[in-house]
Amino acid sequence: MKLRYATNQILPDGLTQIVVGGRNVFTYEFIPNHSKASPKFLPFLKNTNDLQGDNLYPFVHLLPDGTLFIFANRDSIILDYNTNQVVKTFPTIPGEPRNYPSAGSSVMLPLKAENDFNNVEILVCGGAQYGAFLNSSLYLPASQSCGRIAIFSNEPSWEMETMPLRRTMGEMLLLPTQDVLIINGAQNGCQGWGNAKNAALNPVMYHPMMPTNQRFVKMAPTTIARVYHSTSNLLPDGRILVAGSNTHQFYTLTGEFPTELRLEAFLPPYLSPTHNNKRPTILEAPNAIGYNQKFDLKVAINMQPQNMQLSLISAPFSTHSFSQGQRLLSLKMETPVVDGHNIYVISATSPPKPTIAPPAYYMLFVVNDGIPSDTAKWINLYN
Repeated sequence: MKLRYATNQILPDGLTQIVVGGRNVFTYEFIPNHSKASPKFLPFLKNTNDLQGDNLYPFVHLLPDGTLFIFANRDSIILDYNTNQVVKTFPTIPGEPRNYPSAGSSVMLPLKAENDFNNVEILVCGGAQYGAFLNSSLYLPASQSCGRIAIFSNEPSWEMETMPLRRTMGEMLLLPTQDVLIINGAQNGCQGWGNAKNAALNPVMYHPMMPTNQRFVKMAPTTIARVYHSTSNLLPDGRILVAGSNTHQFYTLTGEFPTELRLEAFLPPYLSPTHNNKRPTILEAPNAIGYNQKFDLKVAINMQPQNMQLSLISAPFSTHSFSQGQRLLSLKMETPVVDGHNIYVISATSPPKPTIAPPAYYMLFVVNDGIPSDTAKWINLYN
């Protein structure tokens, strides 16, 4: 079993993980492997390999029909892992290699109950020029492009956009507002020990529901470089925990990019105190819900609810610029009903099946007019 630089994805049974790829490994396998089956050869992984190994940590997303979207280097497929069949192949994304060591990132944009969770779009951003790893002393300019594709459209194609700044090793996080935060990384070079320069200090917000060329907003910069081996995660209070950065083989506390031991919290614009009057507080919510189950929430808010949404967000594993298992579901809900002074009851419906959201613990945010609740409620979604 060679799992180095592989990607994991929890499967709909909530117990099994599929492990895809790895360094000079062109197979996938399952953990736990109760059937003791041999790893399955996937030619796609071999075909996307190059002299740099740009197919490592492939971007893997579990799709609503139970198949897997897999992206490696610049190409992508849909794999039915039950039959070991590639059921769809997509056009090559324009631009640079996107996977380790070139180190772009990817998210599956929010799945929404309003279209029965069937409108699936994949976003891939950043990366590095081919040759940035082979000729690391050149510190070649990183990618500045993003590609977005609707995978179930009749003729899927990549819609390309330009980010406000170049970025390799950037991480992409789904926020309760259904926006995407791109954070950390560098503007030159690639992943590896000492292979990057010119830290990308400004996070960027991507608003997927805005028109093309109006989706990016540059955020205020940090003063701490977060390059190789950095990480970020969404917290239940809506902040982003940012940590790490070690571009050396061992701990090195001197030089331009020392081993970084400080933690930071990035506060997205929705946490501004000017929005406090819009911010809901969840008073009551179930601890656990099954599939296709109706449930009630009780929330407090200092105004009449507007454009309210429920965002159910997974707790992914983040490493090497990709949050494995990340997904956000916008749930079906009814109009809030008054239940006292500034108190409302919201009736909602959980995801319909495990392929939409595998059994696990999720954060549930109530979002009012673009402002998430002050704290998410952890909910166990069970089968």
